[in-house]
Amino acid sequence: MAAHDASRVPAWVEPMLAKADGGRLRSGAEWAYEYKLDGYRAAMRIAPDGTTVLTSRNNIDFTAEFADLAGVLAPALDGQAAYLDGEVVVYGDDGRIDFELMQERRGRWVRHQGAPKSTGFDDVPVRFLAFDLLQLGERDLLKEPYDERRRLLAGLPMPDPYRVSVVRAVTFDELAADRRTPADFLAHAASAGYEGVVAKLRSSAYVPGQRPDSWLKHPLIRTQEVIVCGWRPGQRSFTGTLGGLLLGAHDPATGDLVYIGDVGTGFSQAARAELMARLQPLERRTHPFVTTPPREDTVRARWVEPRLVGEIVYRQFTRGGRVRHTAWRGLRADKEPDDVLAPRAGTPEPAAPPPEPIGQKITVQAGNRRLTLSNLDKVLYPADGFTKGEVINYYSRIAPVLLPHLAGRPVTFIRYPDGVDGEKWFGKNVPQGAPSWLRTVRLPSTGSRGGGGTIDYPLLDDLPALVWSANMAALELHVPQWTVKAGTRQPPDRLVFDLDPGPGTSVVDCARVAERLHDVLVADGLTPYAKTSGSKGMQLYCGIRTENASAPSAYAKRLAQRLARETPDSVTAVMAKAQRGGRVFIDWSQNNPAKTTVAPYSLRGRDHPTVSTPVTWDEVRACRHVNHLTFTADEVLDRVEEYGDLLAGLAESAAPLP
Repeated sequence: MAAHDASRVPAWVEPMLAKADGGRLRSGAEWAYEYKLDGYRAAMRIAPDGTTVLTSRNNIDFTAEFADLAGVLAPALDGQAAYLDGEVVVYGDDGRIDFELMQERRGRWVRHQGAPKSTGFDDVPVRFLAFDLLQLGERDLLKEPYDERRRLLAGLPMPDPYRVSVVRAVTFDELAADRRTPADFLAHAASAGYEGVVAKLRSSAYVPGQRPDSWLKHPLIRTQEVIVCGWRPGQRSFTGTLGGLLLGAHDPATGDLVYIGDVGTGFSQAARAELMARLQPLERRTHPFVTTPPREDTVRARWVEPRLVGEIVYRQFTRGGRVRHTAWRGLRADKEPDDVLAPRAGTPEPAAPPPEPIGQKITVQAGNRRLTLSNLDKVLYPADGFTKGEVINYYSRIAPVLLPHLAGRPVTFIRYPDGVDGEKWFGKNVPQGAPSWLRTVRLPSTGSRGGGGTIDYPLLDDLPALVWSANMAALELHVPQWTVKAGTRQPPDRLVFDLDPGPGTSVVDCARVAERLHDVLVADGLTPYAKTSGSKGMQLYCGIRTENASAPSAYAKRLAQRLARETPDSVTAVMAKAQRGGRVFIDWSQNNPAKTTVAPYSLRGRDHPTVSTPVTWDEVRACRHVNHLTFTADEVLDRVEEYGDLLAGLAESAAPLP
């Protein structure tokens, strides 16, 4: 990556990314800590002659947009090339980093790109905060330990610290010498308005394009009580139900009811139905606020009397009086609307304190239920140190996209009470000690072990039920391709192909078979969706309409046999394991009403906390290595934040089974 001549800037490097720490801020002498910044990730690449290029996380050229930053460091480098990784930020009048101001500035830049070069942004100055150094002179630093890279970075002169500076970093030992802890550093980050803290392993190299365990981010979670003042009907897969809520709170200074934004994620299907039932009797013709909300926020709005109080998670309350990055937590029957005050703009709410420990147990609020959780520090994935607390945190955060795929489907658990290296337990019947509020359904037993009896299956249709199952170390959740309604099994609504790689093959070979199946299914009028199994293979799904419970298996078997005839050396439709060497087995039998398939977004009981992950067809076609279609819990949370639920259109795309 070194520059070969005076005017050539170092080659761009895909940035290393931080993995979520699962709610557990790491502690120990091997760690250093930095503030998590709320700006635009950027690389500052400087040639020996001072030529400077700023590029985004996706290698988009930022240089013209942030022209004030170009050339600032060149005089201090004495003709050396350099590559700094960092963040471009904007500060508000209160001295805090203000992402809203950055967005406003960006909007102006986009609108004025064609304007004369004299058009400036002096009223919103930017600052580059560096947190890593990847090259200095001819020296490539990627393989150097974090401590050495930071030492060299801290040694760089900063000619204009108002424009370019270094993010503060502190080691565990430095904190300890001041009689402080990482939790104290986190508390300071919260009070200073930072997004959170990043813990970095001091011995770690810089790994381009990866999200390893050596950088762990600990974001600050903020909650806010809100008054439900309106709602929007759902669209696409949520047609006919609630799509989102319009929120209000009382201005702390005047007491007026003001609009503070909306929330459209975090609802289970049951919560959407419950809210609809509660809101419809409260409908009114006009909004209840002292001033009219922005028109773009109120398209299709249905207004209600401001009587219901709920709670949301949010990341920021803007100067414009809006909550940002919201998710629904549930109704608060213990609060009155008069008690709900809006937060003050620019002053972040402190991180929610951890629940009070009770011996080895803690009591938490999940939606509208209080649950007692135990042994949160117990390691369930020894290879990663991934604990039960992190499992519960993952399922809590993935709930908005996972719950719709569990709704109305009886769940079979695979539990790992002693971790993935211990004995596993299959469970269909609701275990003893299950909470009385857990929804269940009694169905006739099926399969070879049926014996004519019945099974009481759990139905996980809200956050409390999901947290309860995670607390039992139910890592894997498996569901059938049909739902229940009023206690009765409905016809299948999903078609599934389980692609299982035999010895000598991998998910790469499954991807090639998936491409072929995709074309056949589309030709038959179906819309296929793909996901990884979270283990070695993958599954394809199609939404279907049929009244014949045996028809999906028959159709899937025909297609599997067709592909096996066409390419017998690479595909088999025969279950016998002796037939699978060097082939991908297309398991059509999972469409049998007695069979289940791992649910989308479920963890798997493997060495690492991998997840059955929805993927795009572009990703399937591009797969050339096992790592391309292998995702861990933290990576899936980031994917959902970026892409949403890639299976969201499955039900909406349902077509008659050919």
